[in-house]
Amino acid sequence: MARRGAGTPLLLRLSLLLLLRLGGTLGCASVDVGSPVVLLGSAVTASCSVRSRLCRGLEGGRVRISWMLDNETVAGSQCCGTGDTEVSNLTLPQFNRMQAKLWCWVEWNGTKQRVGLAEIRAGYPPAKPSNLSCLLNLSDYGLTCRWEPGADSHLPTSVALKCSTSRAPAVTGCTPQGGRSHCTVPRRLLQLYRQMEIWVAASNALGTAESERLRIDPMDVAQLDPPALRSIQSVPPQTDCVALAWAVAPSSAHMELRCELRYRPPEDPAWALVTGIVGQAGTAQCCGLLFGTRYLFQMRCRRHSARGHWSEWSAARNHTTHEKAPAGKLDAWWSTRLDPAGRRMEVQLRWKAPRQREANGRLLGYRVALGPRRRGREPPTVCNTSDTHCNFTAPAGTRRLYLSAYNAAGESAATEVVLLERKGQPLAGLRAVPGGERSLWVRWEAPTAPVAAYVLEWQRVASEPGRCSACWQMERNGAATAALIQDGIEPFQQYNISVCPLYKDTVGTPAHTAAYSRQKAPSHAPKLHLKSISKSHAELCWDSVAVELQNGFITNYTIFWANSTAEVASAVVNSSFNSFIIRDLKPSTLYKVHIMASTVGGSTNGTSLTLVTMVLDDIEIQILFLTLGLIFVLLIVLLICFQKNGRVKQQFWPSVPDPANSSLGKWVPAELQQEPPQVPGAREPGLATISTVTVLERAAGKQAPVWGKDPPAETAVAFPGVPQPYVQQDGPGRAAGTGTCSYGSGETVQYAQVAGDGYKGQQHVPCRLYLRSSSTQPLLFDRSPSPKPYENLWFHGATPSHGCQGAGGFLEEPLIDFPLLQGLQISGAEELHDFQRC
Repeated sequence: MARRGAGTPLLLRLSLLLLLRLGGTLGCASVDVGSPVVLLGSAVTASCSVRSRLCRGLEGGRVRISWMLDNETVAGSQCCGTGDTEVSNLTLPQFNRMQAKLWCWVEWNGTKQRVGLAEIRAGYPPAKPSNLSCLLNLSDYGLTCRWEPGADSHLPTSVALKCSTSRAPAVTGCTPQGGRSHCTVPRRLLQLYRQMEIWVAASNALGTAESERLRIDPMDVAQLDPPALRSIQSVPPQTDCVALAWAVAPSSAHMELRCELRYRPPEDPAWALVTGIVGQAGTAQCCGLLFGTRYLFQMRCRRHSARGHWSEWSAARNHTTHEKAPAGKLDAWWSTRLDPAGRRMEVQLRWKAPRQREANGRLLGYRVALGPRRRGREPPTVCNTSDTHCNFTAPAGTRRLYLSAYNAAGESAATEVVLLERKGQPLAGLRAVPGGERSLWVRWEAPTAPVAAYVLEWQRVASEPGRCSACWQMERNGAATAALIQDGIEPFQQYNISVCPLYKDTVGTPAHTAAYSRQKAPSHAPKLHLKSISKSHAELCWDSVAVELQNGFITNYTIFWANSTAEVASAVVNSSFNSFIIRDLKPSTLYKVHIMASTVGGSTNGTSLTLVTMVLDDIEIQILFLTLGLIFVLLIVLLICFQKNGRVKQQFWPSVPDPANSSLGKWVPAELQQEPPQVPGAREPGLATISTVTVLERAAGKQAPVWGKDPPAETAVAFPGVPQPYVQQDGPGRAAGTGTCSYGSGETVQYAQVAGDGYKGQQHVPCRLYLRSSSTQPLLFDRSPSPKPYENLWFHGATPSHGCQGAGGFLEEPLIDFPLLQGLQISGAEELHDFQRC
C-alpha cells in the first residue's frame, strides 16, 4: 500500500504533462506580442491566454500562468478572461537584447509546462547609404557601383541598387551578395549616352533608407583600357628631349582621347607630369630631361570630353638619356701645410660632387692640375681620383689649383681654386639650433668686412677620432647669416660645427660651436668611485660619460645619499666638475650613494655605491697610534732601566736603613765600662746609611739638652733615664756611640752618637749634625767640648726663629761647636738623607 501511494503523484504528473501537450496542440494556449521586431531599448508588451476547457486535465482547476525571457523569470499580471479563459499580460519597459525568446508557462498542482512561445528581435532602422560612385567597364559594358552602407542596424536588411530613366520606371539594377557594398548593373538595363538616375535602397522591419540619387550618362563614367608605349628615343642633336610612340587600347580606338605622361628617375619618388596629349595614337615629345639619366615612363588616357575616370597607368618603360660633358663649377675647400724643409707644400683638397643636372651623366672621376689646360699644352696633374677628396704635395708657393670632372662624353671646364691665407677677420658670433630630427640650423653674425662666401664644416664627436671628408658645404651668398645642414646629421649625436668666412683675398679665422639635432636622457650615468672617507665626510669622483652615450649636453649631475634610517639628501653638481665632497656625515654609519646625469631631454640614474664612515679621522688615528707608541717605548725603556741599572732603581726605590742594625747601635752604657768594649770587626768600615745627617750650629748662650738629663721645660719632652753615653775611641779623631730614645709618643727609636777629633792642625769649626730616621722624628747629636761625647738632643715643640724646626724640621739654634767631620762613616740600616758641612 505504501508503494502504491508513493507512485500515484508521479503518474498524475506524467498524465498531466501528456494532457497539456495534447491540449496545447489543440490550441488551449496562445501568446501574442505587440510586435516581433522592436526598436532597441523600447518597451515590449505580450499576453498569454489559456482556455481550461480545451486543456484536458485542467477543467475546474485553478490555472497559474508565469513568464520566462530566455532563462530569466519575469513577472506578469493574471486575470480572468471571458468564459473559462485565464489571461496573463506582460510589459517589458526596456528591451535591450538583439534577440530573445519569450515563454508562457502553466503551473497546476506544483507542475510547470511551457504552453506558448514568441520570438522578439530588436535593432534600428537602416542607415542611409552614402558616397555612391559608378564606373563603366568598356570590356563588357557593365556598370559597377560602390557605396558606403553606414551603421549596422542589427536586423536583417535588404539592399538593392535601383536605376531608372525619364522614360522608364525604376527597376532593380543589381543586389549585392554576402553583405558586400558594391554590385554591377548589366548592359541590358543601361541606356548609353542618356541620363540615368541611380541610387541605393536599404530596408528592414523598422524602415527604409535611400542614398542620394546619382544622375549620370554611363559613358561619362566609363574607364578606358590603358594605352601602350611602343618606343622612346632621344632627339638628336644633344638636347634634353625624348620622343615617345604610343597606341590606344582596341576598346577605345573609336574614341577621341586626352592622355597624360609621367616620368621620374628610379631613385626619385616624385613624378614629373606631362599633360595635353591629344589624339587616338601617335607620338609625343618630352623635354627638360637630364643627360645620362635613367627614367621610368608611364601613360594613361580618358575620353576627350568626359568627366569620368582615367584609365590605369600603362606598364612602365625604362629609357636612359644620352650623356654630355659635365657643366658648372665645383665647390672646393682646402688646407695646406709646409714640410719641415720648406720646399714642398702638403695640400688636402676636398670638393663637392656636381648636382645631377650638372653632371650630365655618370661621372668617371676628377682631375687636379697645377695649371690651366691650354691648346697644345697639358699642365702637370697631381691627382686623378674618383673620390671627392685628394691629398698631394705641390711646390712651395703654389697659389692656384685647377679642378675638373669628366664622364664618358668629355671633361668639364676647370674650376680655379685659389689657396688663400687664413688671416682674415673671424665671425662675430656663431650658434646652432635643431632644424629637425636630422638637420641643424647654423646662424652667425656677419663680420664688418664684405664676405664673398662661407664654408661650413661639421664633424660628429666620437671617442675614436675620425674625419668625414664630405661633411662640409659652401654658402655662396655672402650676405647670408644662416644655413641649414642636412647631410649626415643624426639625432642624439653631438656635432662640432665651424664656419669660416671667405673674403676676396683671404680666408677668415673659423668660429666653432657644438650642437645636437635632438636630445634625450643619457644612455648611462657615470660610475661613482670613493676617493677618500673620514668620520664626517666622503669625497667621490666619477669619469665622464662617453660622448656617444650622452645623447645630449650634460647640464648637471645630482648626487643622492641616504643612511639606514632613510634620511635622504641630495646635491646638484655642475657638469664641469667630476668630483664632490659629501659633508656632515655621521661617524660609523652606512650610506648608499648614487649619481644622476641630466640633459634637457631627461635624466638617468647610475648604480648605487655603499660606503661606511669611519669612527675617527686620520689625524686622530695618527695621534692615537703615536701616543700609544710613545707610551709603549717609554715603558720598554723604563723596564730596561729598572732591570739593568741599579742607580736608577736606587733613585726611585732607595733602601731604608734600619738603625737597629747599624754599627752605632752596638754601643755599651757607662755602667758596663768594665766589660770588654765591643770593638767593630777588623774590616774596612762601610758607608753608614741613616735617614738624615745635618750639621747644625748651636745658638749662642743656649745649652743643649744632654742625654740622660731632664729636658728644658719649654720642650715638654720627657726623656727616659738611660745609661750614660758610651764613647769608644777607634782611633785618633774618631768616636762613635749608639743608643735609644723615647719620643713624646712613647715610640722608642735607635739613635746614634758620633764623636771624633779633627785632624791635627785642623781648626774647630762650629757645626751641627742632624739625623733623620725613616720616621720623620729628628735625631740631634750634640758634642760637648772634648772630651765630652756627642749627645742626642730632641727638640719637640720648640718654635724655630732662624729657619730650624724640631720634630722633623730644622733646628733654630746651633748646639755646639765641634771640628769639621772628615771621613765620617755611619753604618746601619738607615739611609743618610742629608749631610751638611759648615
